[in-house]
Amino acid sequence: MRSLVLLSSVSVLTLAACGEPEIAMEVTEFGDYQIMPEGTEACFEGEMSPSLRDVCVLSSDVMEGRLVGTEANARARDYLLARYEAIGVEPVGESFVHAFEFERPVDFRNPDAGRETLTGYNIIGRIPGADSSKVMAVTAHYDHVGPGENNEIFNGADDNASGVGGMLAVAQHFIDNPPAHDVVIIAFDAEEGGLNGARAFVDNPPEGLAPVTFNFNLDMLGYSPDGNIWAAGSYHTPGLLPVIEAVAADAPITLEAGYDFPTGDPREDWTLLSDHGPFHVAGIPFVYLGVEDHEHYHRPSDEFGIIEPEFYNGVIATSIDLAERFDEGLSEMDLSPREPEPVEPKDG
Repeated sequence: MRSLVLLSSVSVLTLAACGEPEIAMEVTEFGDYQIMPEGTEACFEGEMSPSLRDVCVLSSDVMEGRLVGTEANARARDYLLARYEAIGVEPVGESFVHAFEFERPVDFRNPDAGRETLTGYNIIGRIPGADSSKVMAVTAHYDHVGPGENNEIFNGADDNASGVGGMLAVAQHFIDNPPAHDVVIIAFDAEEGGLNGARAFVDNPPEGLAPVTFNFNLDMLGYSPDGNIWAAGSYHTPGLLPVIEAVAADAPITLEAGYDFPTGDPREDWTLLSDHGPFHVAGIPFVYLGVEDHEHYHRPSDEFGIIEPEFYNGVIATSIDLAERFDEGLSEMDLSPREPEPVEPKDG
């Protein structure tokens, strides 16, 4: 989701590593996936890429829209924990699960509603690289907005099961092709309504992890009527643009750089509108990959059926290419921020 909630509107209270919470869920062993959540059997039938299967499971009705603080959100977390283990990602600290508390309106669609304190759970894994002094964080949020007022399920296939599928594909790539630098794989919770999981991580990173040098954030990758995917972030860090352009030249889909020029219109400048926002505020360079808003955005129609397999698989290949080149160039790329524009003196 490209959230319109300002970063300053939510107060993160604490972040602490914790044991994996108990989750009541019927599961079945299924090859490398380890589990097949009850109610997602159709996702394991026929030929389907691993990333599409992840989107199918996470956006199924059994996940009920993955709203933070709900049992359905915990089901999604349980599935992701099994995927992390199957891929071979290492935990950071004693557990993949890192809890945090945050405060938000009881009805986050209404900023004037009363406030409540909730617990969210980030899922953090690590893939060691040859150089552990620099860290690339590959991120995607796994929560969504849950059921609607009329009990419709907002399944959030594009927002953001699709980004999680991409994140897991990047993780698998780096397990199969060890990175030059450490890579952390972070499934953020509570993005909807305030970027809370990302803010908790940036404000209180886990012990034992070197500072994050660069953030590659994936949010909404699966549905684009125009066939375009956008990479935001190079306006703020011009040294990233040559990498984006090199990947775009070989990409199986149309990759463009943009949506990061400071226009003052949040629909035209995505700099603070997803989980890369807290990284940017902390001075950490980022690239955000995502499609433009579309007619299914935050609607019950954002279901697995809208995901375009050919386009999505092309985006997955492009995501992997970007991640690999960012990792390879992490020590050589110029990650200096853009120089401030000169201010013309005013007459008089």
